[in-house]
Amino acid sequence: MHKKNIQRAGKSLKEAEKVLIMIHGRGANARDILGLASHLNVAEYALLAPEATNHTWYPYSFMAKPEVNEPWLSSALDLLKEVIDEVAKQGITAEKTYFLGFSQGACLALEFATRYAQKFGGVVAFTGGLIGDKIYRENYSGNFNGTPIFIGTGNPDVHVPIDRVNDSVSILEKMNAKVDLQVLEGRPHSISPDEIEEANRLIFK
Repeated sequence: MHKKNIQRAGKSLKEAEKVLIMIHGRGANARDILGLASHLNVAEYALLAPEATNHTWYPYSFMAKPEVNEPWLSSALDLLKEVIDEVAKQGITAEKTYFLGFSQGACLALEFATRYAQKFGGVVAFTGGLIGDKIYRENYSGNFNGTPIFIGTGNPDVHVPIDRVNDSVSILEKMNAKVDLQVLEGRPHSISPDEIEEANRLIFK
């Protein structure tokens, strides 16, 4: 199970009006994803980056049956809920709370936000989709109320099929998210400057 290990940067929760929760990918760590902040318009944000135990949020593909990724998947989602609750106790509302993730972290960011859908500040998913061998619509409730969500992905991507990205976008839009999808043909499994520019333009205004 994931131990609570939250790396912090930017403003403190007491000083900041906005918070960005940054979720790293498989094999990476919290410091890796925090390093991305220097390219984002988040100087006034509190930055919180939970770190996965053994650098992996769940052991198998995000498109495996959910039960084979347990108990790690549920533990990861519970950890994010704990972080959100801590943020709320500091008086930062959901509308001032943002999520960003890459790859496995992007999947986790989308999965968490959709399970707890409400008016968030915004979500940035660099190569990700909703989790499961299929999309389990019954897992998702709430209303995004116009939350801006940016998803950037390559096509083809070695880990995240474009069909799953498109199916995820459909669910998000049905739950009243305002989704912007950028598909970069032939882009390797990475984060491109174009995607960072779009995240800044659409989410971190």
